[in-house]
Amino acid sequence: MTRIHIPGILAMATIVVASNILVQFLFGNWLTWGAFTYPLAFLVTDLMNRIYGAPAARKVVFVGFIVGVICSVIGTQVMIQGDGFEYPAVTLRIALGSGLAFLTAQMLDVAIFDRLRNGAWWRAPLASTLIGSTVDTALFFTIAFSAGLTAIEPANDVSWANEALPLLGAGPIAPLWVSLAIADWAVKLSLALLALVPFRMIVTQILARKGNA
Repeated sequence: MTRIHIPGILAMATIVVASNILVQFLFGNWLTWGAFTYPLAFLVTDLMNRIYGAPAARKVVFVGFIVGVICSVIGTQVMIQGDGFEYPAVTLRIALGSGLAFLTAQMLDVAIFDRLRNGAWWRAPLASTLIGSTVDTALFFTIAFSAGLTAIEPANDVSWANEALPLLGAGPIAPLWVSLAIADWAVKLSLALLALVPFRMIVTQILARKGNA
């Protein structure tokens, strides 16, 4: 690890830990607050990939993953008081789901980006983020909230996430977490498009500085 990796690692770890906490709080009926922070991880990965190459991006992903998981595990031991109950800041299922989904999706992002890096400037970050976000959403919400995986953490009550409701309030009946996953995925796709603007600006500025160094 070199000094050029440190900002990316710190940014990645911060995003993972913050998202693990915020995903437990609803924003409206179908979104969690984590939906607005977690997609930034793909921006960090793609910036490192474009500027420093795939090996550097993988290193940032892996080290950021380790730091994020450690902080998340610590969060499982931090208890929060609310509504007369005491609960952990980060549940074990959320920590596991986040870690597995993060590592799988981010490594997939790096591979796809690297394969498309010589095409149009927007193609690699857009395609890699869209595919990575889809995989990330499916893995995380299934592991963290599906009633079929309660054996992972029997003491964690996820009944709220499995309440049978119309999909997104209008579709067929499905567990609440499925609506949360679809809404989260839609936000990720939207932010993937918006992130092209800062991606282009940051890459242009940093590469210009490197060229003048």
